[in-house]
Amino acid sequence: MTRPLPAPPDPDQLAAFDRDGYLVLRDAISADLRERLAEASQRLLATDRTAGRDRSTDGKDGFRGVVAMDDAFLPLIANPAVLPTIVGLLSPNLHLMSSNLIHMPSIPPGGKRTIRVPERHGWHRDMAAATRDLGPAKVPRLAIKAAYYLSDITPDAGLTMVLPGSSHDPGPVTVPKGAIDPPRAITPDLGPCDVLLFENRTWHAGGLNTSGRPRLAVMMQYGYRWLADLDDPAPHLRERTDLDDVERQLLGAPDRNEDGSVTHEGAGAWAVQQWWDRVNQTSAHSS
Repeated sequence: MTRPLPAPPDPDQLAAFDRDGYLVLRDAISADLRERLAEASQRLLATDRTAGRDRSTDGKDGFRGVVAMDDAFLPLIANPAVLPTIVGLLSPNLHLMSSNLIHMPSIPPGGKRTIRVPERHGWHRDMAAATRDLGPAKVPRLAIKAAYYLSDITPDAGLTMVLPGSSHDPGPVTVPKGAIDPPRAITPDLGPCDVLLFENRTWHAGGLNTSGRPRLAVMMQYGYRWLADLDDPAPHLRERTDLDDVERQLLGAPDRNEDGSVTHEGAGAWAVQQWWDRVNQTSAHSS
């Protein structure tokens, strides 16, 4: 299968992400795909499946590894409206670390919260283990999340909030006494078919969902191939004939020759590297 070439990443958008630690890409999915993703999400949530289930005491429900659970999620793996920007910000030596479905209920009027309260405001960086092992000031950009929101987008829907520029600040963030958000925190302006990109160093938190409806989102996290998967292995996906080499790399193709023997480190990134060379003649970079 030959993958159609998308437009190369916008240098101004790459620079904006470098500066702010987040970026909104407009019309990253079609309305039809968004509807199919929402329907697939509700199907999964309605099951009693426990494998990959991701629940928490604040009412959150969801799954990790949803690309292996329903074919509706497969178009997100190498989304041509998103992948060039991800590669431009990291490098072609990537894989998909996680595909995470998140269902967050609305907070009822007067309902008690266990998170997003002054004592537990919820602002954090991703990949906490890297921070613990390397130290906050030494953690580089390692991974980027692409967040798709599948429920109604309204000011009270509780979308992800970010602190612009905080990817360059090891923190911790300063939240005024009695508040739950730091000064300058924002909820990015998103349309229903847009995607929010943010990196592991960007301080962020889920907003307060008081809309009366659950907030439904899928977050696809891409990182360097030498980082461990967060989802359960799904090697059967790489054997599918309806997926191409770019998708197989992102799904974890190893450094192997065609006969299965071991080849040099990084050889498994050839698919995205060749695709990237055709898309954009400038070098990918990381910071």
